[in-house]
Amino acid sequence: MASVFLSSYPRPNGNTFPHRKQLQSPVVANRRYLLSSHKQVSCKSSNSENEERSLGRLERRDVLIGLGGLYGSASFCADPLALAAPIQAPDLSKCGPPNIDSVIIPINCCPPISSTIVDYKLPPVPNKLRVRPAAHLVTDDYVAKYNKAVSLMKALPEDDPRRFMKQAHVHCAYCNGAFDQVGYTDLELQVHFSWLFFPLHRWYVYFYERILGKLIDDPTFALPFWNFDTPLGMQIPAMFTDKNSSIYNKLRNPNHQPPTVMDLNWSGTDSTTTNNDELIAANLKTMYRQVVAVKKANLFLGEAYRAGDASSPGQGSVEGVPHTVIHKWSGDPNQPNGEDMGNFYPSGRDSLFYSLHANVEKLWTIWTGLGGTRKNPTDTDWLDAAFLFYDENKQLVRVKVGDCLDEKKMGYTFQEVAIPWHETLPIARKSKFTSPASASTVTFPRVLDSVVQVVVKRPKKSRTKKQKEGEEEVLVIDGIKIKNDEFVKFDVFINEDDPTASGPEKTEFAGSFVHIPYMESHGMKKKKKTLGTVLKIGISELLDEVGADDDDRVLVTLVPRARTGVVIVRIGRCKQEEK
Repeated sequence: MASVFLSSYPRPNGNTFPHRKQLQSPVVANRRYLLSSHKQVSCKSSNSENEERSLGRLERRDVLIGLGGLYGSASFCADPLALAAPIQAPDLSKCGPPNIDSVIIPINCCPPISSTIVDYKLPPVPNKLRVRPAAHLVTDDYVAKYNKAVSLMKALPEDDPRRFMKQAHVHCAYCNGAFDQVGYTDLELQVHFSWLFFPLHRWYVYFYERILGKLIDDPTFALPFWNFDTPLGMQIPAMFTDKNSSIYNKLRNPNHQPPTVMDLNWSGTDSTTTNNDELIAANLKTMYRQVVAVKKANLFLGEAYRAGDASSPGQGSVEGVPHTVIHKWSGDPNQPNGEDMGNFYPSGRDSLFYSLHANVEKLWTIWTGLGGTRKNPTDTDWLDAAFLFYDENKQLVRVKVGDCLDEKKMGYTFQEVAIPWHETLPIARKSKFTSPASASTVTFPRVLDSVVQVVVKRPKKSRTKKQKEGEEEVLVIDGIKIKNDEFVKFDVFINEDDPTASGPEKTEFAGSFVHIPYMESHGMKKKKKTLGTVLKIGISELLDEVGADDDDRVLVTLVPRARTGVVIVRIGRCKQEEK
């Protein structure tokens, strides 16, 4: 089930995330707010359901009640729930094989167990940084070197943790629930749909790159990035299409081979009416919306995810679009689960995966470089979150998020390329707000199997310039529930009269929710097979563009695009939340 409401978020100097807040009454786990017959939402100041989910773990609640009774106790500290709770590196001895019914060949994603774990220290920064090249601009010599490195990786002994399939299984383990959270055997560790998405994948690609360089004895070797955000890069790079090369993968969508231009807002079917120029223009506007227009850390990186929290608190903008869309666009639809790129568990088997993520993390670098309020969190629960990887010397190492925030300190940078979407704003139509009759008759909860339009009351209107600079108005669609193993996508519009005829090139297009399937792991037999999460979209800039900042209400439209999954939606509440 889901709620639709608007929040006004201050844009902080330190860009910290919402922490566990003081409650005035005992925690009620899984609380629901349902206004099933209301056509509008009233504004009230309250704690978010995500915060309740963070608090709702039995172990942490018992400890806190034992310390101080009700959280509103006057003798308690100002932030009584601000206990350090970073996600800890997984216990490899507790890893188990996935239970994937639709896969014929049994899969074991678990890495080898080592008796020695070393806290990783970044090597000294070299005098000359490794330079990751754009995949569509590489030379023949570079392609030959990369192919040699991957061939050597695939030829390593079966028990070598650096072997190609062992590296591919890293993604399967961290992203398919093969690990439990340390100390919480009933909670899986899932790095997607949270603030762990970017740092986990940066470390993952970092060690993969260093292993390849070690195998060819070339410390300057750097992975190519799939420059999908520039027109010439909006197709599968030619270097990955040679069927005789070690980086080729036959399990890709046969209809999306070059020179087919990708659709960064792809919903599972190819358009027969959009030409390449229109598609490229829409892609550039999508990139602007997903990166430049996002001004809060949690909206870009994903929601806070701490030890004891249920997984998947909410994805950031880029994780959903373009990242997840490209995964699904690349995978083979003729395979049972969209293998390889179209599903979490096998995606690391395609060399495209590592170049996709090399560019995704480049977008992270671009975002922080835009300045203003676009800053990484200073929350220690994020900075101290830890993962385990095998390095180029087969040593099991523990790494932390706080050590991967600057790629130059990690010894590499990116080839300088144009950023054509930096100022490519969506087309403004200045829609006149209208409230269709259907928006007054919608009842909730409901399955999102058709277009739904909801009138939502705003927390503030006619904001001053200072207020706009200090706050971000956020559309919150809460309580989304879908099946883990299904592809789901729905688009969100603000004040759009005809959303079925509109697309990502229009200002009224606010964003999308996208979920790539992931299969069930060893522990999920005892856990939920549905995903519960939230979608948050910053809309301050959009409201100005459509001339709606003086309105006290907006029309929110949800349009299901990929209908293979079930999404249940209901109206909730409007709240104001401090970071």
